[in-house]
Amino acid sequence: MGKGGGCCATKYRSPLDESDNDILPNPQRDSRSVTSVQEGQNPRTDSTVPLQDGALLKKLRIFIVFYSMYGHIEGLARMMKKGIDGIEGVEGVLFRVPETLSPEVLDQMKVPSKEEEIPVISAEELVEADGLLFGFPTRYGSMSAQMKAFFDSTGQLWKEQKLAGVPAGFFVSTGTQGGGQETTAWTAITQLAHHGMLYVPIGYTFGAGMFKMDSIRGGSPYGAGVFSGDGSREPSDTELALAEHQGKYMAMIVKRVARPYESIAPDHST
Repeated sequence: MGKGGGCCATKYRSPLDESDNDILPNPQRDSRSVTSVQEGQNPRTDSTVPLQDGALLKKLRIFIVFYSMYGHIEGLARMMKKGIDGIEGVEGVLFRVPETLSPEVLDQMKVPSKEEEIPVISAEELVEADGLLFGFPTRYGSMSAQMKAFFDSTGQLWKEQKLAGVPAGFFVSTGTQGGGQETTAWTAITQLAHHGMLYVPIGYTFGAGMFKMDSIRGGSPYGAGVFSGDGSREPSDTELALAEHQGKYMAMIVKRVARPYESIAPDHST
């Protein structure tokens, strides 16, 4: 498919039949998406969607798992969540990966303290997600050691292929224009491949914003991105808009994969 064609699944996809249940990667996770409403129950409206037959369809959850030292990746992560939450029936959940550097080293590097509102995730929690977005800064063209250490901790999930079939994508931060806006993402694809996850790039679905040359902009067909420079540069409006777009796009893909009977078409009006 040429540039601009995107990578959204065809709207003519056939619905799943009973035989497809034999190859579902994680039927335990998939079965949690529907629950019945008992008389007298007062279900939380922020996590469920009502259906006509009296059942409740739980919101699909996309985990935004990131490492951010100086806040650039976190800024993109929050915009990803905004985009995800804008799609009906889907919600984004922010998580940090564990830090590997000592407090003394972080203090010498003048790393700001992290807000406690965003919890640190464990590898075991990944199975609860319907989709995953991983964000990290580059280190010589590949992911930072903190994110790599987190992926290295997923060995048991790999052994049991608990994440097989889960849609996943990346967003990155680099210090310079030649610092790895593309290589940082594509060198990370090996992590998804071994787990059997479904890599979801954004292609050129952002439209004209992907082709503008009038300003410096991070991001690529592999995913959203930001240039951090020496650490003082803030994400541009275009970089933030691309991150929000990726969140929306991933939410639509996850929704299509998890609920193939629903008709989903991307909105190209914005």
